Amino acid sequence: MTSTVPLPLREQAAVRDGWLDQRIDELLPGFMDDAGIDLWVVVGREYNEDPVLPTLLPATWLSARRRTVLLLHRTTGGVTPMAVARYPVGRFVQAWDPADDDPALGQEQAQWAAVRRAVDRAQPRRIGVDVSATFAHADGLSHTDATALLAALGPWADRVVHAEQLVVRWLETRLPAEIDALHAMNALSHATIATAFSPAVVTVGQTTALDVAWWVRQRFHDLGVEPWFQPTVGLQRAGVPLGGVPEDAVVEPGDLLRCDVGLKTLGLTTDTQRNAYVLRPGETAPPAGLVHALAVGNRMQDLVTAAMLPGRTGDEVLAAARAAAAAEGVDGDVYSHPVGFYGHGAGPAIGMWDAQGGVPGTGQAPVRTDTTWALELCVRVPVPEWGGQVVRMALEQGIALTADGVSYLDARQTGLITL
Repeated sequence: MTSTVPLPLREQAAVRDGWLDQRIDELLPGFMDDAGIDLWVVVGREYNEDPVLPTLLPATWLSARRRTVLLLHRTTGGVTPMAVARYPVGRFVQAWDPADDDPALGQEQAQWAAVRRAVDRAQPRRIGVDVSATFAHADGLSHTDATALLAALGPWADRVVHAEQLVVRWLETRLPAEIDALHAMNALSHATIATAFSPAVVTVGQTTALDVAWWVRQRFHDLGVEPWFQPTVGLQRAGVPLGGVPEDAVVEPGDLLRCDVGLKTLGLTTDTQRNAYVLRPGETAPPAGLVHALAVGNRMQDLVTAAMLPGRTGDEVLAAARAAAAAEGVDGDVYSHPVGFYGHGAGPAIGMWDAQGGVPGTGQAPVRTDTTWALELCVRVPVPEWGGQVVRMALEQGIALTADGVSYLDARQTGLITL
Protein backbone atom coordinates (compact mmCIF):
# COMPACT_ATOMS: atom_id res chain seq x y z
CA MET A 1 0.00 0.00 0.00
CA THR A 2 2.84 2.41 0.69
CA SER A 3 4.73 1.95 -2.57
CA THR A 4 3.19 5.27 -3.60
CA VAL A 5 3.06 8.27 -1.29
CA PRO A 6 1.36 10.28 -0.12
CA LEU A 7 -1.69 8.23 0.74
CA PRO A 8 -5.07 9.75 1.60
CA LEU A 9 -5.23 10.59 5.30
CA ARG A 10 -7.69 7.83 6.17
CA GLU A 11 -5.48 5.22 4.49
CA GLN A 12 -2.45 6.65 6.26
CA ALA A 13 -4.16 6.18 9.61
CA ALA A 14 -4.94 2.53 8.86
CA VAL A 15 -1.34 1.88 7.79
CA ARG A 16 0.14 3.60 10.82
CA ASP A 17 -2.14 1.80 13.26
CA GLY A 18 -1.23 -1.52 11.64
CA TRP A 19 2.45 -0.73 12.01
CA LEU A 20 1.91 0.21 15.66
CA ASP A 21 0.21 -3.10 16.40
CA GLN A 22 3.00 -4.98 14.64
CA ARG A 23 5.71 -3.04 16.44
CA ILE A 24 4.16 -3.69 19.85
CA ASP A 25 3.59 -7.37 19.13
CA GLU A 26 6.78 -8.24 17.24
CA LEU A 27 9.47 -5.75 18.27
CA LEU A 28 8.72 -4.45 21.74
CA PRO A 29 8.96 -7.75 23.71
CA GLY A 30 12.58 -8.26 22.63
CA PHE A 31 13.49 -4.63 23.28
CA MET A 32 12.08 -4.81 26.80
CA ASP A 33 13.88 -8.09 27.49
CA ASP A 34 17.19 -6.67 26.27
CA ALA A 35 16.75 -3.62 28.49
CA GLY A 36 15.66 -5.70 31.48
CA ILE A 37 12.43 -3.71 31.83
CA ASP A 38 9.09 -5.39 32.35
CA LEU A 39 6.92 -2.28 32.76
CA TRP A 40 7.47 0.81 30.60
CA VAL A 41 5.63 3.96 31.68
CA VAL A 42 5.26 6.83 29.18
CA VAL A 43 3.60 10.02 30.39
CA GLY A 44 2.66 13.19 28.51
CA ARG A 45 0.29 16.11 28.74
CA GLU A 46 -1.35 18.15 26.02
CA TYR A 47 1.29 20.47 24.49
CA ASN A 48 4.02 18.83 26.57
CA GLU A 49 4.30 15.39 24.99
CA ASP A 50 7.12 12.96 25.61
CA PRO A 51 8.79 12.48 22.16
CA VAL A 52 7.96 8.77 22.45
CA LEU A 53 4.26 9.36 22.99
CA PRO A 54 3.29 10.17 19.36
CA THR A 55 4.92 6.91 18.25
CA LEU A 56 2.64 4.92 20.58
CA LEU A 57 -0.67 6.73 20.10
CA PRO A 58 -3.26 5.79 17.46
CA ALA A 59 -2.98 7.80 14.26
CA THR A 60 -6.18 9.71 15.04
CA TRP A 61 -4.63 11.00 18.25
CA LEU A 62 -2.74 14.05 17.07
CA SER A 63 -1.45 14.77 20.58
CA ALA A 64 -1.90 13.74 24.18
CA ARG A 65 -5.34 14.37 25.68
CA ARG A 66 -5.16 16.00 29.10
CA ARG A 67 -2.61 13.79 30.87
CA THR A 68 -2.08 10.51 29.01
CA VAL A 69 -0.30 7.70 30.83
CA LEU A 70 0.65 4.58 28.87
CA LEU A 71 1.91 1.43 30.56
CA LEU A 72 3.41 -1.38 28.52
CA HIS A 73 3.67 -4.57 30.55
CA ARG A 74 5.94 -7.40 29.46
CA THR A 75 4.29 -10.75 30.21
CA THR A 76 4.96 -14.31 29.14
CA GLY A 77 2.48 -13.79 26.31
CA GLY A 78 4.05 -10.64 24.92
CA VAL A 79 3.37 -7.02 25.83
CA THR A 80 0.07 -5.81 27.22
CA PRO A 81 -0.48 -2.11 26.43
CA MET A 82 -2.56 -0.26 29.04
CA ALA A 83 -3.75 3.34 29.23
CA VAL A 84 -4.60 5.41 32.26
CA ALA A 85 -6.29 8.20 30.35
CA ARG A 86 -9.58 10.05 30.37
CA TYR A 87 -10.46 8.73 26.89
CA PRO A 88 -9.98 5.29 25.26
CA VAL A 89 -6.60 4.94 23.53
CA GLY A 90 -6.90 2.59 20.55
CA ARG A 91 -6.01 -1.00 21.40
CA PHE A 92 -4.62 -0.04 24.83
CA VAL A 93 -6.51 -1.67 27.69
CA GLN A 94 -8.37 1.08 29.52
CA ALA A 95 -6.99 0.81 33.06
CA TRP A 96 -8.94 3.69 34.54
CA ASP A 97 -12.68 4.16 34.90
CA PRO A 98 -13.36 7.51 36.59
CA ALA A 99 -16.74 6.15 37.66
CA ASP A 100 -14.89 3.91 40.12
CA ASP A 101 -12.96 6.78 41.73
CA ASP A 102 -13.34 7.87 45.31
CA PRO A 103 -15.50 11.01 45.14
CA ALA A 104 -13.16 12.65 47.64
CA LEU A 105 -10.29 12.53 45.14
CA GLY A 106 -9.79 15.16 42.50
CA GLN A 107 -9.39 13.88 38.94
CA GLU A 108 -5.59 14.26 38.97
CA GLN A 109 -5.21 12.32 42.22
CA ALA A 110 -7.65 9.72 40.96
CA GLN A 111 -5.63 9.22 37.78
CA TRP A 112 -2.40 8.66 39.71
CA ALA A 113 -4.24 6.28 42.03
CA ALA A 114 -5.30 4.32 38.95
CA VAL A 115 -1.67 4.19 37.81
CA ARG A 116 -0.72 2.77 41.20
CA ARG A 117 -3.42 0.10 40.97
CA ALA A 118 -2.19 -0.92 37.52
CA VAL A 119 1.37 -1.21 38.82
CA ASP A 120 0.21 -3.24 41.81
CA ARG A 121 -1.44 -5.68 39.42
CA ALA A 122 1.62 -5.88 37.17
CA GLN A 123 4.06 -6.57 40.04
CA PRO A 124 7.04 -5.35 37.94
CA ARG A 125 10.66 -6.09 38.69
CA ARG A 126 11.95 -2.99 36.87
CA ILE A 127 9.92 0.04 35.78
CA GLY A 128 11.32 2.02 32.86
CA VAL A 129 10.77 5.77 32.60
CA ASP A 130 11.93 8.16 29.88
CA VAL A 131 14.89 9.94 31.44
CA SER A 132 18.23 10.32 29.64
CA ALA A 133 21.14 12.74 29.72
CA THR A 134 22.34 11.51 26.30
CA PHE A 135 19.32 11.23 24.00
CA ALA A 136 16.73 14.01 23.98
CA HIS A 137 14.20 11.55 22.52
CA ALA A 138 14.53 9.42 25.68
CA ASP A 139 14.28 12.32 28.13
CA GLY A 140 10.60 13.12 27.78
CA LEU A 141 9.38 12.62 31.36
CA SER A 142 8.78 16.12 32.71
CA HIS A 143 9.85 17.11 36.22
CA THR A 144 6.22 17.60 37.25
CA ASP A 145 5.11 14.19 36.00
CA ALA A 146 8.20 12.48 37.40
CA THR A 147 7.50 13.88 40.84
CA ALA A 148 3.87 12.83 40.72
CA LEU A 149 4.67 9.39 39.30
CA LEU A 150 7.27 8.57 41.94
CA ALA A 151 4.87 9.67 44.68
CA ALA A 152 2.11 7.51 43.23
CA LEU A 153 4.36 4.46 42.94
CA GLY A 154 5.12 4.44 46.64
CA PRO A 155 7.12 1.28 47.44
CA TRP A 156 7.50 0.54 43.72
CA ALA A 157 9.53 3.72 43.23
CA ASP A 158 12.80 1.99 44.09
CA ARG A 159 12.30 -0.22 41.01
CA VAL A 160 12.33 2.71 38.60
CA VAL A 161 15.18 2.77 36.06
CA HIS A 162 15.97 4.96 33.08
CA ALA A 163 14.60 3.48 29.85
CA GLU A 164 17.16 5.06 27.49
CA GLN A 165 18.18 1.82 25.78
CA LEU A 166 14.56 0.75 25.34
CA VAL A 167 13.53 4.12 23.92
CA VAL A 168 16.39 4.21 21.42
CA ARG A 169 15.66 0.70 20.19
CA TRP A 170 11.95 1.48 19.86
CA LEU A 171 12.56 4.68 17.92
CA GLU A 172 15.45 3.60 15.70
CA THR A 173 14.19 0.18 14.54
CA ARG A 174 12.19 -0.03 11.34
CA LEU A 175 9.78 -2.67 10.14
CA PRO A 176 10.33 -3.92 6.58
CA ALA A 177 7.09 -2.18 5.60
CA GLU A 178 8.36 1.09 7.05
CA ILE A 179 11.56 0.77 5.01
CA ASP A 180 9.45 0.17 1.90
CA ALA A 181 7.51 3.36 2.66
CA LEU A 182 10.77 5.27 3.13
CA HIS A 183 11.87 4.13 -0.32
CA ALA A 184 8.74 5.76 -1.75
CA MET A 185 9.12 8.86 0.41
CA ASN A 186 12.71 9.36 -0.74
CA ALA A 187 11.59 8.90 -4.34
CA LEU A 188 9.02 11.65 -3.83
CA SER A 189 11.66 13.91 -2.33
CA HIS A 190 14.04 13.24 -5.22
CA ALA A 191 11.32 13.92 -7.79
CA THR A 192 10.44 17.20 -6.07
CA ILE A 193 14.09 18.27 -6.09
CA ALA A 194 14.40 17.38 -9.79
CA THR A 195 11.48 19.68 -10.58
CA ALA A 196 12.80 22.43 -8.29
CA PHE A 197 16.13 22.33 -10.13
CA SER A 198 14.58 22.71 -13.55
CA PRO A 199 13.29 25.47 -15.86
CA ALA A 200 9.82 24.71 -14.52
CA VAL A 201 10.84 26.54 -11.34
CA VAL A 202 14.09 28.36 -12.08
CA THR A 203 14.34 31.19 -14.55
CA VAL A 204 18.06 31.83 -14.73
CA GLY A 205 18.84 35.46 -14.05
CA GLN A 206 15.54 36.05 -12.24
CA THR A 207 14.82 33.30 -9.69
CA THR A 208 16.63 33.41 -6.35
CA ALA A 209 17.85 30.47 -4.31
CA LEU A 210 15.34 31.51 -1.64
CA ASP A 211 12.54 31.36 -4.21
CA VAL A 212 13.45 27.75 -4.94
CA ALA A 213 13.51 26.85 -1.24
CA TRP A 214 10.02 28.27 -0.74
CA TRP A 215 8.78 26.51 -3.88
CA VAL A 216 9.87 23.19 -2.35
CA ARG A 217 8.03 23.92 0.88
CA GLN A 218 4.88 24.92 -0.98
CA ARG A 219 5.15 21.86 -3.22
CA PHE A 220 5.35 19.53 -0.24
CA HIS A 221 2.28 21.17 1.25
CA ASP A 222 0.36 20.89 -2.01
CA LEU A 223 1.27 17.20 -2.29
CA GLY A 224 -0.15 16.50 1.17
CA VAL A 225 3.15 16.11 3.00
CA GLU A 226 4.97 18.63 5.17
CA PRO A 227 8.61 19.54 5.78
CA TRP A 228 10.10 18.88 9.20
CA PHE A 229 12.46 21.83 8.69
CA GLN A 230 12.52 24.83 6.40
CA PRO A 231 14.01 23.78 3.04
CA THR A 232 17.21 25.55 2.09
CA VAL A 233 18.99 26.16 -1.20
CA GLY A 234 22.56 27.42 -1.35
CA LEU A 235 24.79 28.62 -4.18
CA GLN A 236 28.49 28.30 -4.90
CA ARG A 237 29.97 30.48 -7.62
CA ALA A 238 33.34 30.72 -9.31
CA GLY A 239 35.39 33.58 -7.86
CA VAL A 240 33.26 33.87 -4.71
CA PRO A 241 34.57 32.42 -1.41
CA LEU A 242 32.64 29.50 0.06
CA GLY A 243 29.61 30.84 1.88
CA GLY A 244 29.87 34.19 0.17
CA VAL A 245 26.75 33.93 -2.02
CA PRO A 246 23.67 35.04 -0.01
CA GLU A 247 20.54 32.89 0.09
CA ASP A 248 18.51 35.50 -1.75
CA ALA A 249 21.00 35.74 -4.62
CA VAL A 250 19.67 35.35 -8.14
CA VAL A 251 20.64 32.07 -9.83
CA GLU A 252 23.17 32.75 -12.57
CA PRO A 253 24.84 30.63 -15.30
CA GLY A 254 27.77 28.66 -13.89
CA ASP A 255 26.28 28.38 -10.38
CA LEU A 256 26.41 25.18 -8.34
CA LEU A 257 23.16 24.75 -6.40
CA ARG A 258 22.61 22.54 -3.36
CA CYS A 259 19.35 21.92 -1.57
CA ASP A 260 18.61 20.45 1.86
CA VAL A 261 15.02 19.22 2.23
CA GLY A 262 13.11 16.79 4.43
CA LEU A 263 9.49 15.68 4.28
CA LYS A 264 7.28 13.82 6.71
CA THR A 265 4.29 11.57 6.18
CA LEU A 266 3.03 8.28 7.66
CA GLY A 267 4.78 9.29 10.89
CA LEU A 268 8.19 9.00 9.17
CA THR A 269 10.71 11.50 7.82
CA THR A 270 13.33 11.92 5.11
CA ASP A 271 16.45 14.13 4.87
CA THR A 272 18.05 14.82 1.49
CA GLN A 273 20.66 17.04 -0.15
CA ARG A 274 21.25 17.13 -3.91
CA ASN A 275 23.27 19.29 -6.28
CA ALA A 276 22.64 20.96 -9.63
CA TYR A 277 24.67 22.98 -12.11
CA VAL A 278 23.44 25.87 -14.25
CA LEU A 279 24.93 25.51 -17.71
CA ARG A 280 26.70 28.51 -19.17
CA PRO A 281 25.87 29.55 -22.74
CA GLY A 282 27.48 27.03 -25.06
CA GLU A 283 27.94 24.36 -22.38
CA THR A 284 26.28 21.00 -22.82
CA ALA A 285 27.59 19.45 -19.59
CA PRO A 286 28.98 20.60 -16.25
CA PRO A 287 32.72 21.27 -15.97
CA ALA A 288 34.75 18.08 -15.50
CA GLY A 289 36.03 19.36 -12.17
CA LEU A 290 32.53 19.55 -10.71
CA VAL A 291 31.69 16.13 -12.09
CA HIS A 292 34.83 14.83 -10.41
CA ALA A 293 33.88 16.50 -7.12
CA LEU A 294 30.57 14.63 -7.10
CA ALA A 295 32.38 11.36 -7.83
CA VAL A 296 34.64 12.04 -4.85
CA GLY A 297 31.52 12.60 -2.75
CA ASN A 298 30.15 9.26 -3.95
CA ARG A 299 33.44 7.62 -2.97
CA MET A 300 33.15 9.13 0.49
CA GLN A 301 29.67 7.61 0.71
CA ASP A 302 31.15 4.22 -0.17
CA LEU A 303 33.78 4.54 2.56
CA VAL A 304 31.19 5.42 5.20
CA THR A 305 28.77 2.64 4.27
CA ALA A 306 31.63 0.12 4.20
CA ALA A 307 32.47 1.14 7.77
CA MET A 308 28.87 0.79 9.01
CA LEU A 309 29.23 -2.64 10.56
CA PRO A 310 26.59 -3.67 13.11
CA GLY A 311 28.01 -3.58 16.61
CA ARG A 312 30.44 -0.77 15.93
CA THR A 313 29.75 2.49 17.70
CA GLY A 314 29.04 5.64 15.76
CA ASP A 315 32.46 6.96 16.75
CA GLU A 316 34.13 3.78 15.50
CA VAL A 317 32.35 4.08 12.15
CA LEU A 318 33.42 7.72 11.93
CA ALA A 319 37.06 6.94 12.71
CA ALA A 320 37.18 4.06 10.22
CA ALA A 321 35.60 6.11 7.43
CA ARG A 322 37.84 9.10 8.02
CA ALA A 323 40.95 6.91 8.12
CA ALA A 324 39.98 5.27 4.85
CA ALA A 325 39.32 8.67 3.29
CA ALA A 326 42.67 10.02 4.44
CA ALA A 327 44.43 6.98 2.97
CA GLU A 328 42.86 7.82 -0.41
CA GLY A 329 43.56 11.54 -0.14
CA VAL A 330 39.90 12.46 0.23
CA ASP A 331 39.28 15.66 2.21
CA GLY A 332 35.86 15.47 3.77
CA ASP A 333 33.66 15.43 6.83
CA VAL A 334 31.02 12.94 7.97
CA TYR A 335 27.93 13.89 9.97
CA SER A 336 25.41 11.12 9.36
CA HIS A 337 22.47 10.41 11.62
CA PRO A 338 19.54 8.03 12.06
CA VAL A 339 16.26 9.10 10.49
CA GLY A 340 12.85 7.57 11.09
CA PHE A 341 10.13 8.89 13.37
CA TYR A 342 12.32 11.97 13.69
CA GLY A 343 14.59 13.56 11.12
CA HIS A 344 17.49 13.70 13.56
CA GLY A 345 16.56 10.36 15.01
CA ALA A 346 17.47 8.34 18.06
CA GLY A 347 20.53 6.16 17.71
CA PRO A 348 24.27 6.57 17.15
CA ALA A 349 25.64 9.78 15.69
CA ILE A 350 28.34 9.24 13.08
CA GLY A 351 30.11 12.54 13.55
CA MET A 352 28.76 16.08 13.49
CA TRP A 353 29.93 18.85 11.21
CA ASP A 354 31.77 20.38 14.18
CA ALA A 355 32.75 17.10 15.88
CA GLN A 356 34.93 15.05 13.54
CA GLY A 357 36.83 13.41 16.38
CA GLY A 358 33.74 11.73 17.82
CA VAL A 359 30.48 12.74 19.49
CA PRO A 360 30.32 12.41 23.29
CA GLY A 361 27.38 10.30 24.39
CA THR A 362 25.47 9.58 21.19
CA GLY A 363 28.65 8.59 19.35
CA GLN A 364 29.11 5.69 21.76
CA ALA A 365 25.80 4.06 20.81
CA PRO A 366 26.06 0.91 18.67
CA VAL A 367 25.01 0.66 15.04
CA ARG A 368 22.19 -1.87 14.58
CA THR A 369 20.43 -3.53 11.69
CA ASP A 370 16.87 -2.70 10.63
CA THR A 371 17.61 1.00 10.90
CA THR A 372 17.45 3.87 8.44
CA TRP A 373 19.86 6.75 8.11
CA ALA A 374 20.58 10.03 6.44
CA LEU A 375 24.03 9.39 4.98
CA GLU A 376 25.21 12.99 5.30
CA LEU A 377 28.71 14.20 4.45
CA CYS A 378 30.77 16.57 2.35
CA VAL A 379 34.06 16.60 0.45
CA ARG A 380 36.26 19.52 -0.52
CA VAL A 381 37.71 19.35 -4.02
CA PRO A 382 39.65 21.96 -6.08
CA VAL A 383 38.03 22.61 -9.46
CA PRO A 384 40.45 23.46 -12.28
CA GLU A 385 37.78 25.20 -14.34
CA TRP A 386 37.21 27.53 -11.39
CA GLY A 387 40.90 28.42 -11.16
CA GLY A 388 41.57 25.77 -8.54
CA GLN A 389 38.87 27.13 -6.25
CA VAL A 390 37.80 24.55 -3.66
CA VAL A 391 34.20 23.42 -3.97
CA ARG A 392 32.35 21.89 -1.05
CA MET A 393 30.28 19.04 -2.46
CA ALA A 394 27.68 18.11 0.17
CA LEU A 395 25.51 15.03 -0.16
CA GLU A 396 22.75 13.58 1.99
CA GLN A 397 21.02 10.36 1.04
CA GLY A 398 18.59 8.03 2.78
CA ILE A 399 19.90 4.51 3.38
CA ALA A 400 18.67 1.38 5.13
CA LEU A 401 20.94 -0.96 7.07
CA THR A 402 19.58 -4.51 7.26
CA ALA A 403 21.04 -7.98 7.62
CA ASP A 404 21.75 -7.80 3.87
CA GLY A 405 23.88 -4.68 4.28
CA VAL A 406 23.33 -1.09 3.18
CA SER A 407 20.82 -0.16 0.49
CA TYR A 408 20.00 3.27 -0.86
CA LEU A 409 16.45 4.51 -0.37
CA ASP A 410 15.29 5.13 -3.93
CA ALA A 411 18.71 5.97 -5.43
CA ARG A 412 21.69 8.16 -4.63
CA GLN A 413 22.81 11.06 -6.80
CA THR A 414 25.67 10.09 -9.11
CA GLY A 415 25.32 12.86 -11.67
CA LEU A 416 24.74 16.58 -11.33
CA ILE A 417 21.28 17.83 -12.21
CA THR A 418 21.64 20.37 -15.01
CA LEU A 419 19.45 23.28 -15.96
